[in-house]
Amino acid sequence: MRLTSFSDYTLRVLMYLALERDRLATIPEIAAAYGVSRNHLMKVVHQLGQAGVIETVRGKGGGLRLAREPGAIRIGAIVREAEGAGPIVECLSHGASTCPITPVCRLSRVLVEGFDALYDHLDRYTLADLVGNRRALSSVLVSPPTSEAKRKSTARAAARR
Repeated sequence: MRLTSFSDYTLRVLMYLALERDRLATIPEIAAAYGVSRNHLMKVVHQLGQAGVIETVRGKGGGLRLAREPGAIRIGAIVREAEGAGPIVECLSHGASTCPITPVCRLSRVLVEGFDALYDHLDRYTLADLVGNRRALSSVLVSPPTSEAKRKSTARAAARR
């Protein structure tokens, strides 16, 4: 079983945002940290914003941050949303199946059970679980902000309180 890169990037963005909750992060910053395309991350951020998982702040000094506490964000729900509601195999779609063995096939049931088990497992974890090693993750991903960026970040955090 393999998740799409969209799901992978979605989880990475959330992990990055969970590391430093007191400041806004930017798409270019996250893209640089992971070495991935800004364009891909823009799509991820758009979906996360639409789902209410992150908030985006437009304009100069803008960026993104988590809209909820990391402990309230279930990994299974995030992956379900990122993967979409499409059928895992063609015979499970609402349209007519072109597979000749659909009426007698047991594969679809096995696959559905497997995916259900995966999502049940992922639902046991939250974003907080994924960033429990915050210091180690930060040392690899987050470069220390410049003094000017740190000052602005501190001012924004104080304004939110």
